[in-house]
Amino acid sequence: MIFNNLTKRIRRFIVSHLGSDAKIKYLREQGVKIGKDCRIDSLLFSTEPYLIEIGNKVSIANGSALITHDASITCFRDEYPNSDLFGTIKIGDNVFVGLNSMILPNTVIGNNCIIGAGSVVRGKFPDNSIIMGNPAKKIMDVKIHKMLCKNNPGRLETRNLSDAEKKPIVMEHFNKMR
Repeated sequence: MIFNNLTKRIRRFIVSHLGSDAKIKYLREQGVKIGKDCRIDSLLFSTEPYLIEIGNKVSIANGSALITHDASITCFRDEYPNSDLFGTIKIGDNVFVGLNSMILPNTVIGNNCIIGAGSVVRGKFPDNSIIMGNPAKKIMDVKIHKMLCKNNPGRLETRNLSDAEKKPIVMEHFNKMR
């Protein structure tokens, strides 16, 4: 028993330092339903990962947590001595979850949504939403955000460049803006 627990912890530690594909494989083994073409940089997937469903083309940034239980019921242990609270999480297709976000139980995130970094998300959010804050709220439609990205003076064509190739382009761009 102790050896099994230690082995599981060591494996989780190793996987946490590997890439997205290794994390996805590990999470699927834990029961998370994960679609195609996803990028997951976090292993903070609660104690009931089998209650989580993630669509296709979803990116979850490092430090983000998906929590499927509500331990606040411990405040009522006198009344409910053996009860626990659980809820599902469903994330649609083409969703980006920003750095250090927290998705709470009983949450449904529609397709084509962006969750801002550090958001605490609970509830149902429609397709094409920009979701931010604590508590998270829909703040705008994705179409507006797309227009803002298109016209952002910091938008540079560097996606497939190495860090060494990207750095002089970014430095030159921002030195010109000073």
